[in-house]
Amino acid sequence: MNEFFNRWIGAAVVGPGENNWIHLTIVIVEIALIVLVANVVCRRLLIPLVKRVITRTRTTWDDVFFNDSLLLDISRLISPILIAVLIPMAFVGKSGLIEFLLKVNYIYLIALIAKLLCALLSSLYELSNRKNQLRNQSLKGVYQMLKIVVVCIALIIVVSILIDKNPGYILTALGASAAVLMLVFKDMILGLVAGVQLSANDMLRPGDWISMPKHGADGDVIEVTLTTVKVQNWDKTITTIPPYALVSDSFQNWRGMKESGGRRVKRSVYIDMRSISFCTEEQMTEFEQKGWLDGVEREDKFVVNLHIFRNYLENYLRQHHRVNQQMTIMVRQLQPTAQGLPLELYFFSDGTDWIPYEHLQSEIFEHVFAVLPTFGLRVFQSPMGIDFSGNDFGGINGPVSAIAPLGALPAVSCRVILR
Repeated sequence: MNEFFNRWIGAAVVGPGENNWIHLTIVIVEIALIVLVANVVCRRLLIPLVKRVITRTRTTWDDVFFNDSLLLDISRLISPILIAVLIPMAFVGKSGLIEFLLKVNYIYLIALIAKLLCALLSSLYELSNRKNQLRNQSLKGVYQMLKIVVVCIALIIVVSILIDKNPGYILTALGASAAVLMLVFKDMILGLVAGVQLSANDMLRPGDWISMPKHGADGDVIEVTLTTVKVQNWDKTITTIPPYALVSDSFQNWRGMKESGGRRVKRSVYIDMRSISFCTEEQMTEFEQKGWLDGVEREDKFVVNLHIFRNYLENYLRQHHRVNQQMTIMVRQLQPTAQGLPLELYFFSDGTDWIPYEHLQSEIFEHVFAVLPTFGLRVFQSPMGIDFSGNDFGGINGPVSAIAPLGALPAVSCRVILR
């Protein structure tokens, strides 16, 4: 077979002084036929055979790695490779036309190789997303940077082919203009460094809930790229943040809350301090019959009603089936204010979903407001118009809604001084 191929090439060789256009045309047609046959054999026979072998394997990584796009890019390499091999063998010497055709073919080959490497990186990214250990890592920016490196190397080689210079000469020229390149690719370089810091320190993952009020972001991270971090807010809007802003500025990541399995509730009820008092004998008897005095430390016969109420709330939270019993449960007093005495309930829910969390808060505080009068306590509330109904207010007796007749109002003299 090799001897036949060498004889055919030897018979088809066109020397530098030959001007037989018929012979030249025949050689070009023969090369085109060889390239066409090889291309058809690869696409119609080899690629379907590889697909059949891949589908029969038990592993799934080869289905992702050797996808249709990657196999098609591999088959496209056959044509320029055969042309680059056959043309120098068929044409002895280098004319201007042959050199031009070879340059075009080499440029096309470099572009196909760069496209193949980018498709290979895309397949590796899809494969890494299927791994549990790598799924939550922000690797998209790394793969994007590798693609940029591949494209830059391909461009340097293409320029070196066009100007007939060594690629090292191009690199030397680029080194001299490094300041300009750093200015042009400033955001990309900052994004790459920030992406490496985010991944190395495990500060951010796709799927994390973050809050960054400075950039108006409050939602789940859906994508981390080389130049942007996309956050889908709770109202379904998309906020884009530069990666270096997440490193230089502070943001809140709620991943720890999700992984802990509990969501914190920290809310206060303002107690009217005038309702705080010692319990009467009847109240003590009632509380003891209901079992509300269990666990209450009593140094005296009578106890403050707020003390019993705090003990009651702690027992209520510890017996609630939707409160996380493995985390902190506390009922405490805060600094008294002009609006009353804050009584804070501090506990965690047994889940992190938003709607059940809100329902739990509502249920518990509805119970708190309903049971407060039983202990003789009142919630502080700013007075409204109905609170003054029937009272002596401003020297006028009767309901506030009542309008006094005009004659009943005292006369008021007004003097206007014009200057």
